Amino acid sequence: MIVITGAAGFIGSCLLKKLNDEGVFDVLVVDYLENRDKWKNLVGKRFWEIVHPEEFLPDFINGEYDNSIETIVHLGATTATTERDADLLLTNNFHYTRDLAVHALDNDIRFIYASSAATYGLGENGYSDSMTYGLRPLNMYGYSKQLFDEWAKTMDVHNNMLGIKFFNVFGPNEYHKNDMASMIYKSYNQIKQSGKVKLFQSTTPEYIDGGQMRDFVYVKDCCDLLWHWINNRDIFGLYNLGTGKARSWNDLANAVFNAMDIVPNIEYVPMPDSLSSQYQNFTEADMTSVIECFPQTKFSSLEDAVNDYVRQHLRNSWQYW
Repeated sequence: MIVITGAAGFIGSCLLKKLNDEGVFDVLVVDYLENRDKWKNLVGKRFWEIVHPEEFLPDFINGEYDNSIETIVHLGATTATTERDADLLLTNNFHYTRDLAVHALDNDIRFIYASSAATYGLGENGYSDSMTYGLRPLNMYGYSKQLFDEWAKTMDVHNNMLGIKFFNVFGPNEYHKNDMASMIYKSYNQIKQSGKVKLFQSTTPEYIDGGQMRDFVYVKDCCDLLWHWINNRDIFGLYNLGTGKARSWNDLANAVFNAMDIVPNIEYVPMPDSLSSQYQNFTEADMTSVIECFPQTKFSSLEDAVNDYVRQHLRNSWQYW
């Protein structure tokens, strides 16, 4: 059996779809559903059972699942980069992950977990996944992820698990994320409502307005790679997951307009002072390690991915994957 924590969330539900497409249905869904529309991410998918995270961990530690679990893909976390409750982030993103990992390692259960590109902070030292110590995240979310990466490195257990530093992931099933949803999704809705997209003005001479760059990666491509990792138990360590090619916010907005068959109309607005001091003008995953493991790895272009997202999902009455 495969366990996916956060399986009703964005990446987790898309991974569940990928597993189903590959004929895998013996999956334990671990997640909160709460009073949001996350439940819609599970509609049409097949799985064995759904369990609340606070119930799963003690049952797992007490050995209830030891003989049935082959792999845990731990995607569950408090993911809001604006969350200020440090104790909440420490509990959900570090302590829970550590306790889950320790029992998995003790019982020879494959453990794959989500780290984040937020650990790199402003990227002063680049974006190589060979770095673990010395990074300076800009928010508590990034720090909570960094704490576990450092713990795994200090305990020398990265050779027995697989960590994934997700960059700017976008795609279907992200709709419940509200402010944390991708700019592709937000742009689509802005265009529908007003016919234009608002982007931040640049605060540095190195970049034109809207010229700030990010590594945007399509969730379907992420799930293809996760499927490879699930099936290759001899792959361990900490890996970036982006495309390795940064693109500008202008590129992103134009791709959405083109997918909607609408002439681009971009308005540049001042960046709030509270954001400008910690704003990342450039992120780009160093994908060297991934390409060495899987030379055949390919990622959709931003234009192709946005086109698929808009035409196959956002424009349809049922937007989910």
